[in-house]
Amino acid sequence: MSDQPALLIELLRAAYAAFNARDIDAALALMTPDVVWPRAFKGGFVRGPEEVRAYWTEQWSEIGGHVEPISFYLEETGRILVDVHQVVRDKAYAVLADQHVGHRFTFKHSLIQAMEVCPLPSSTPKD
Repeated sequence: MSDQPALLIELLRAAYAAFNARDIDAALALMTPDVVWPRAFKGGFVRGPEEVRAYWTEQWSEIGGHVEPISFYLEETGRILVDVHQVVRDKAYAVLADQHVGHRFTFKHSLIQAMEVCPLPSSTPKD
């Protein structure tokens, strides 16, 4: 991997913090212009910063999510798998989901190029 893992992990921490603060511009600044992002609560993917912005804006109008990165796993491919504690609430603040999920990130030029939601390896803690 050409990028230093520690720098990429800090980039991911900043991206999660921006997402949780609903600071779309700060989060998008950490992504490539051709970023591919999952529409986790609708299905499919969006491509590019403006599609990510539109998806998040729609998502946040319907549900509230908070994602806290717990552990980072460097993969041989240069990607990073993140064990994320995710809490999703409806507009009345009722919990819809409280679980650990996997987020796998691909990087290009020290920016996030893609994210996918994936299962966590069985060896990772799932509290």
